[in-house]
Order: sequence, then C-alpha cells, then structure tokens
Amino acid sequence: MISVVVVDDQDLVRAGFVALLGFVPGIHVAGEAANGLDAVQKALELRPDVILMDIRLPELDGIRATERILAESGPDKPSVLMLTVFDLDEYVYTALRAGASGFLLKDSPTAMLIEGIQAVARGDMLFGPTITRRLVEAFTHSPPEQADPAPELACLTDRELQVLRLVAKGNGNAHIATELRVSEATVKTHLNRVMSKLHISSRAQAVVIAYETGLVRPRG
Repeated sequence: MISVVVVDDQDLVRAGFVALLGFVPGIHVAGEAANGLDAVQKALELRPDVILMDIRLPELDGIRATERILAESGPDKPSVLMLTVFDLDEYVYTALRAGASGFLLKDSPTAMLIEGIQAVARGDMLFGPTITRRLVEAFTHSPPEQADPAPELACLTDRELQVLRLVAKGNGNAHIATELRVSEATVKTHLNRVMSKLHISSRAQAVVIAYETGLVRPRG
C-alpha cells in the first residue's frame, strides 16, 4: 500500500485529488495539507511514501517545503511528486535541485498521475512530456560529455560512475542490473552510495549533477 499526503492550498483541488486517489487500489491518502509549513509537519508526522506537492503555497512554497522535508526525514525519505499549473523552466529545474522525484502539470490525465505516484514510490522518476522536452533543451547547453569524471565526481568509484551515468540516461534499476550483470539490490546499494557521497537525497538530483558535470549529455 502506497501512503500519500496531498498538499495544495486550494480546497477544491486538494479535495478532488483526495477523492480521486481514494478509489485507487493500492494507494492510501494518509493526510493533506494546505500550506508549506503544514506539509512539512504532516510529512514528518505521517511518514508517507509519496507527497503530492503543489509549488505555489502560502507560508512556505512547495520547493522550500520539499527541501526541508527531505533534509529532516532521515533515511526514510518520501518521494515528492510536484504538481503545478505552471509549465515553466525555472520551476522544473529548481524542483529537481530540491530533490523532487517527478513533476506533472495539474491537468495531466488521471492515469498519468496514478502511474506517477507508483513510479516515484518505487524510486523511479516521472516527468510529463512537455516538461521532459524542456529539460532536454536546457541540458543541451550543459558541458560536453567528458571522458574523465569532473572533479565534483572524483569521490565516486568507477562502478558508481557507471551506475550514475546509466541512471542519468533514464534507465531503471532492472535495466542497469542487466547491463552491469549484477543484482538490482547491488544497483540500489551503488546508487545509495552515490547519493551519500554527493550529499543528495533523490535520483532526480543525481541526474541533474550528471548533466551539470558533463558525465552525460542529451543526444541530438
């Protein structure tokens, strides 16, 4: 059962998400919040698997609330799926830097929302089609792909660099395990070590760093 906290300052919107998810098998709405400060409190109190987080919130915006939640949650961090009506570059990128695991527009199809919750709950990432395109366009201006790791990645072993590169190219743990001929548990261990060494808390942040340092770069 995936436990979810829904965060949105608009009562009708929040109630709509809560009602919708209440009919989805395997998903349980553990709580809801109407502002960023309440979101932090509910996240630390209820320890959900996933938080549906609006970006524009009173008291504390969704991005700063995400940063606080991930910083204060300890080892059992929730996955944060950002929801917004604004398809703007700065929000997407800042949300990823904050540690969000996914980013969807509020008008995304219901099936995509449910799939997004399930995806981030199992540790994957989820982005709407237009947002994915914007990210690729933005990262196209990143440094050229490097043969040698950037100084920021010098703390990683060769195998950890391999895992980071494959994660950044959009591969799931199962595919990476097959590619490297190891178990999925081993892949998770390497990825956890990468995040620990780089002082980050999500797979999405690892992807951002991989592109920023030139470890990988979009093709075309």
